[in-house]
Amino acid sequence: MWRGDWMTIGDLARRDEDGYFWFEGRSDDVIKSAGYRIGPFEVESAILRHPDVAEAAVVGKSDALRGQIVKAYVVLRSGVVPRSGLDAEIVELVKTRVGRHQYPREVEFVEQLPKTETGKIQRFLLREGGTRG
Repeated sequence: MWRGDWMTIGDLARRDEDGYFWFEGRSDDVIKSAGYRIGPFEVESAILRHPDVAEAAVVGKSDALRGQIVKAYVVLRSGVVPRSGLDAEIVELVKTRVGRHQYPREVEFVEQLPKTETGKIQRFLLREGGTRG
């Protein structure tokens, strides 16, 4: 769909004070939690900074109080097993990297993330509660 000289394709971005554009995520992937709009890409990027994490995907999960909460699906590096406190380490990392309102309130460790044949994570399957892939 065209809006003036711009074609809209469902991606969200922001423009900073220097005029640079920053990709925020797909419009259908944006999480609306307690009045905040949270792009999963930024949260996933923070989670991936943890040395035990191989892959991460973030989705919104329905919540009666906040509308949605941030839920993270995390694949650990080969040989790493979930341990007590690992989820708290991931949460703290996100809080310090991207903001206290964006941290995952739930972290689920999974063997793999559902993906397309080209390797793109299928967040819609995660929103539906599935991790097949």
